[in-house]
Amino acid sequence: MDIAGSTALVTGANRGIGRRFVDELLARGAKKVYATARRPELINTSDSRITPLYLDLLDEKSVVDAAAAAQDVTLLVNNAGIATGAQLLTDDLDTIRQDLETHLFGTLRVIRAFSPTLASNGGGAIVNILSVLSWVATEGTGSYSVAKAAEWSMTNGVRLELAGQNTLVQGVHLGAADTDMMAGRDAPKVDPTDVARASLDGVQAAAIEVLVDDPSRYVKAALSGDPAQLYSPPSEN
Repeated sequence: MDIAGSTALVTGANRGIGRRFVDELLARGAKKVYATARRPELINTSDSRITPLYLDLLDEKSVVDAAAAAQDVTLLVNNAGIATGAQLLTDDLDTIRQDLETHLFGTLRVIRAFSPTLASNGGGAIVNILSVLSWVATEGTGSYSVAKAAEWSMTNGVRLELAGQNTLVQGVHLGAADTDMMAGRDAPKVDPTDVARASLDGVQAAAIEVLVDDPSRYVKAALSGDPAQLYSPPSEN
């Protein structure tokens, strides 16, 4: 798929990785970018190719309305998400459900709404921003890891269901990006622009999976080995 001349829709486009996707799409010659957020008034519309839209993953009507307004979309970027920080054993189950409702059901809701549009426009592509935590849990990420693992599995499932309409479905995995969501977290962070660039390079190459950084590449490779290497207790030294 060629990004130049495409019409894209990016969820969670007001900041972070989503904002960088908008910038990179425009730099690569996208004809139009629907930039969506729960607060679209915060979206920078200095480029006339940007069209802000209200979209909340948990609001069915907002998703349906966005799909009705954006009938020319050929590339869908599912970036919006949350991180409640909930612990699996001690936090309220409703908080854990919020992670799942957002990352699994919310993202799936958007895909279901836009897949007919993509089909009518020749197939196009869907990008789901996942995480290295789709494959491994770390201390303090239990609920988020469960939600991202479910979203990864969903990504693989819809890829099969959409293959017949010539729609590429790409999963993007990364460790931590330098965004507001990760502020204060002591970990190596990639530039959000690098995430957008790697993903869109992958779209142009028809790649169904993109590993953005060393943590995602390491964990992906380790999955074929003894899981103890991912869950060994910290050294006492």
